[in-house]
Amino acid sequence: MTAETVTPYEKIGGAAAVRRLAEAFYDVMDTPEYTQLRAMHEPDLGPTREALAGFLTAWLGGPRDWITSQGGFCVMSRHAGMGITEGTRAQWMAAMQCALAQAEIAPPWADKMMQALEPVSRAMLRRR
Repeated sequence: MTAETVTPYEKIGGAAAVRRLAEAFYDVMDTPEYTQLRAMHEPDLGPTREALAGFLTAWLGGPRDWITSQGGFCVMSRHAGMGITEGTRAQWMAAMQCALAQAEIAPPWADKMMQALEPVSRAMLRRR
């Protein structure tokens, strides 16, 4: 495998790193600082943790098993009815930044992920 064919998924550490990130994200979100964001989710975060890990795996160029099992996935459609505000969007981005650090995703890759997630998060504001 050449350097050009190594995916971001592989560069951040594969399945173990994505799992750490998904777990860290919802652990962070489940703290008092993120009350508004947490209130937008179901009481049981187990299925949501699985969904984030599956989505991130595919988004980063890893196996698409989770996407396939869902019959496809449109992140915008799935979040359209959540009433995302600038405040909850900012909380999501802040929680992801904390989770990337907690999951020990290397700074160059964490920075790239945050840069890529910024416009996605802003686009969700238009989908209310």
